[in-house]
Amino acid sequence: MSELKVGIDRVGFYTPRLYLEMTDLALARGEDPAKYHVGIGQDKQAVIPPTQDVVTMAANAATQILRPEDRSRIKMVLFGTESGVDNSKATAVYLAHLLNLAADTRAIELKQACYGATAGLQLAADYVRAHPDALVLVIGADIARYGLRTPGEVTQGGGAVAMLVSADPQIMALDAQSAYHTADVMDFWRPLDRTEALVDGRYSTNVYLDFFKQTWTAYQQQTGRTIADFAALAFHLPFTKMGRKGLRQVLPEASAAHQQELTAAFEASQLDNRNVGNLYTGSLYLSLLSLWRHGDLRAGDRIGCFSYGSGAEGEFYSGVLQPDYQRGFDDAALTTLLADRRAVSVAEYEELFQQQLPNNGQDVQLAVGADSAPYYLAGRQHQQRQYRHRMEA
Repeated sequence: MSELKVGIDRVGFYTPRLYLEMTDLALARGEDPAKYHVGIGQDKQAVIPPTQDVVTMAANAATQILRPEDRSRIKMVLFGTESGVDNSKATAVYLAHLLNLAADTRAIELKQACYGATAGLQLAADYVRAHPDALVLVIGADIARYGLRTPGEVTQGGGAVAMLVSADPQIMALDAQSAYHTADVMDFWRPLDRTEALVDGRYSTNVYLDFFKQTWTAYQQQTGRTIADFAALAFHLPFTKMGRKGLRQVLPEASAAHQQELTAAFEASQLDNRNVGNLYTGSLYLSLLSLWRHGDLRAGDRIGCFSYGSGAEGEFYSGVLQPDYQRGFDDAALTTLLADRRAVSVAEYEELFQQQLPNNGQDVQLAVGADSAPYYLAGRQHQQRQYRHRMEA
């Protein structure tokens, strides 16, 4: 009997239709644009209007990949985020309701900085291995906020990646082995009284690189595989230069020709992240999607994935591309989504940044007319967020 394949069957992605040019931000902050484009590796940054939060963005991503017959087969929704909207109720519960999923669906929110979606993916894979007829919806959705005129401002962004995990997946079958590492590290955190994160940028970069080397080494020891077994390595990309530094750590292990192939694959994997910014929990999975969309890949290629969440937890795992992997996502729709966004001025970006729902609990009615997304946040009444589906408005 052949081993059951389990992995990522379909992927959807959503980011709002507004962005900020990094050249404009650099000039407004008195910086050389090359510092942002080359030194950080970012070209555009998603701007999140107050009518979108992680729940609505997740719904807008998930609705791209769900078919009517899927809803009865989805047995779990695992929502990785560090931008939750409630300290008790899971974002996954709101999402399951918006998507009209069955009542016998587990709906759980997972939090460990940018690692949450990877925890969800691994839990989903284990569940499907035990229940091959089931589907699990895994979400990585976040809004990266560091504050205006802060060192981390250039690494903001936001969006959502939705993944359907199944047996006999279309896109990528996950290998059962992975290596992970956890340590209590204060490189990045967000206290309960803050909406913006605190970060020690240089220290966080060093921890990221150290965790990558530790998990990469442990993975090789577990599996006996070497860098020669990989067609590509995909990284968590809070900014694209971070992943480039990680790749450079291990490139000397590859032949000269293979180094060129791995470098070309990395360039493909960071294209979409350069133009969206930091997705926190969704960052690795936008990187993977970008690799699948833009890379020179073929069925049977093994892809290595490094996930990192500050605080800190890292994991290296791998998967094998399937023959119909390009049918698992809508490349044309994703290209259109990114191309049709509207650039905002620095002044408009700053205004939108300040327009998040206030923490005073007062009723708020948001101006929703400019938001064309299927799912949106209409405001707050009696301390409850008011989510809407445009088809039902």
